[in-house]
Amino acid sequence: MVLGYWEGATENSEICNELLADLERRDLKLSSKVIFVTDGGKGIIKSLRDKFGKKLLHQRCTIHKDHNLQKHLAKKYRNHVHHQFKKALSHQKLADAEKALEALEKELMQINASAAKSLREAMPELLTLHRLQVTGDLYKVLHTTNGIENLFSSVRHREHNIKNYNPIYRGKNRKGKLSQRWLVAVFLRAEQNFRTVKGSELIKSVMERIEKLQTENIDNKNKQAA
Repeated sequence: MVLGYWEGATENSEICNELLADLERRDLKLSSKVIFVTDGGKGIIKSLRDKFGKKLLHQRCTIHKDHNLQKHLAKKYRNHVHHQFKKALSHQKLADAEKALEALEKELMQINASAAKSLREAMPELLTLHRLQVTGDLYKVLHTTNGIENLFSSVRHREHNIKNYNPIYRGKNRKGKLSQRWLVAVFLRAEQNFRTVKGSELIKSVMERIEKLQTENIDNKNKQAA
């Protein structure tokens, strides 16, 4: 379901902070067991890191990163790098995926240093699901932002039917933002086509691994402090 939205001219960290704060004001618990899946937008990433610090579980969208790498490369390299990137992420074991991505980074350094840098900065967050041993259908759902992208497409499709975006609605002494009313109506209509997440039966075991991972991180931090 759609949990919330916040209006802004750009996707900056202040807007993202307001969105997260609004969700919490409405009693949505953004606990340490939440996996955040985002594109490479700096605003939302900064907001999440500021709020959760080292406890953040952040999976970068692999499709966005793949497209980003392609933009850096000459056409003759794109197909090869695309397949190497997909092959690296297809490894189920974390160590194997890390080794393959590191090899790709070294190869990119010989082709385009900017592409190599782009891969390097996202590498840990491209492998969050690997670290949590998420596989199968659930991995297919969570390694991209396709879920929210489909919602965006639905909004763009349905907003063509809106004839009046007058920001002020007046009637019987009530005032409201008509544009927000339309947007929420579109969200609710789009929700009717939402389906249960594939692999949802695995979520409980993933949450247990999250808890174990975070406990281990706390224990390691305490040992270092001692």
